[in-house]
Amino acid sequence: MGFTRMAPLYIYIKVEEFAVYTLRTEQSFDSAHFLAGYDGKCSNIHGHRWRVVAEVGAEELQADGAFRGMVTDFGDIKRDLKELADAHDHTFIYEKNSLRESTVQALEEEGFRLLEVAFRPTAENFAEYFFELLLQKGYSVRAVEVYETPNNCARYER
Repeated sequence: MGFTRMAPLYIYIKVEEFAVYTLRTEQSFDSAHFLAGYDGKCSNIHGHRWRVVAEVGAEELQADGAFRGMVTDFGDIKRDLKELADAHDHTFIYEKNSLRESTVQALEEEGFRLLEVAFRPTAENFAEYFFELLLQKGYSVRAVEVYETPNNCARYER
């Protein structure tokens, strides 16, 4: 049984070109964490200098008013990201239900700053977490990178 070779079918789609403006800013904070249920050295409490790099953007710059020619005011995004970083600075960040209640109580009684989160405190989850926090503040977030070391980072974007 034979077959007939058909000529290839080409479909051309016109893609609209558009510019994208992106602003990047960063902040950092120091904190401790551990990964519950992880089989490795990160299962032990350890610290990082976390570096959070946020990108916000727009297809068009603002046309009028005080922000004419801007995506947003750098001062605003810098302030808001710093506020978020400062809220995490010098804390012990732990996943909900990963410590005994008596352990949490003992740490609180010692005066330690604790921050319970609903997710495993990995760079990947922190990238999504800060992305969402910046969205809630009204920014058109493009991506967030979180470095847990100078050479290792996770990126979250939509």
